[in-house]
Amino acid sequence: MTTKLDLRPTLDIPISEESTEVENFQNQTLRPILKLQNDLYVALFESYAMRQKSDYETLSGAKKRTFIEQSLQKDMVLKNTFIGITIGLFIIEEIAVYATQSKDYNRRIITMLIERLKSHTK
Repeated sequence: MTTKLDLRPTLDIPISEESTEVENFQNQTLRPILKLQNDLYVALFESYAMRQKSDYETLSGAKKRTFIEQSLQKDMVLKNTFIGITIGLFIIEEIAVYATQSKDYNRRIITMLIERLKSHTK
């Protein structure tokens, strides 16, 4: 049987002794999930952008990047949807770690997502 961990891509991120627990969780759990779900995040955001801003496709790259950033910082429904997509792929042990500092992990998820989405704009 395939597990959630089996679905995640393997990233070549070295584990450093100086890294904090939060950094290790980000690199070993969050980044692989974000990479796995990348196409879903992009499709979901593009759908959202077209509903919110009918001229989204005609915006310049800079304006699209600004729209991405503002949307993920201010639209709580969108933000929580992306966070939910991410934590839905956690295993039980990861939920326990996430629960200890969920606010910080949520901020990291959104920051990394903003950068991922921006990298897909032209």
